[in-house]
Amino acid sequence: MTAENKSALILLFTTVLAGLGWIFSKHAFQGILPFGFIGLRLCVAYFLLLPFCFKNLIFIEKVNLIRAIGCGLVLAFALLTWVYAISVSESLGAGAFIVSLSMLIVPIFGWLIFRETPKRIFWFSLPIALAGLALLSLSGGWQSSPGQLWFLINACLLALHFNVNSRLSKSVPILALTTIQLGVTGFVAICVSLMLDTQPAHVSGEIWVWFFLSAFLATSLRYVMQTLGQKGCHPNNAALIMLLEPIWAVVLSMLVYGEELSNNKILGCVLILVSLLLYRTEGRILRLRS
Repeated sequence: MTAENKSALILLFTTVLAGLGWIFSKHAFQGILPFGFIGLRLCVAYFLLLPFCFKNLIFIEKVNLIRAIGCGLVLAFALLTWVYAISVSESLGAGAFIVSLSMLIVPIFGWLIFRETPKRIFWFSLPIALAGLALLSLSGGWQSSPGQLWFLINACLLALHFNVNSRLSKSVPILALTTIQLGVTGFVAICVSLMLDTQPAHVSGEIWVWFFLSAFLATSLRYVMQTLGQKGCHPNNAALIMLLEPIWAVVLSMLVYGEELSNNKILGCVLILVSLLLYRTEGRILRLRS
């Protein structure tokens, strides 16, 4: 097996872990309130990474530290909307496809904030994605659920974070930047939880099992595997493989929760996937079929 194929298999396993993360989180919410869950989850990740970048954090420039904290605040609001969306959503699969739209929203923020003109294929992919998003909300009329709206807000915040983080990563060491953002997000989430959540008197051992599965498998191991896979895999191939995450989320939610997708939702998910394939391949997928 070639190194490229091994990396592709690693990324495939990464998408499975990412899909499982949706299920682990949903189970954990049965005993740990969403904001407290994400706060604890990211604080665990923060303290795991801190020893490996402590020196870089000490000598980081003040202006870059402030920018990293600001970027972390954007990530915090993005993840808070994500966990809230999961907690109120009845369709994790459709939500995963909505969140995947963040990669199509990235060029919009790049255009509005940084004056970067989107690629030509973006204007072909966007209407297809919007049609898919509309079909997810149509069932005998326009019936957009609160969960879908929060997933869409989450996709927009993730797109904003992607733009800011990409530029900041050029001047701040990656591990230090990641650690700062995880710490900020964990701190903000715990503060929000203390203000808004009614803290449970007791959390069962089963819930803590789901929490640690989410923290270690779906967070720590997932990002380590993703980094390893991307290192040896062509970026275009890696991007296409990572599109499998929402598909795994759909399959797992159907197996675990018995979730049923209407014809409209299935077609909507397909259209969103097609739009992402067009955008990620810059239209090459059409040339391959012709």
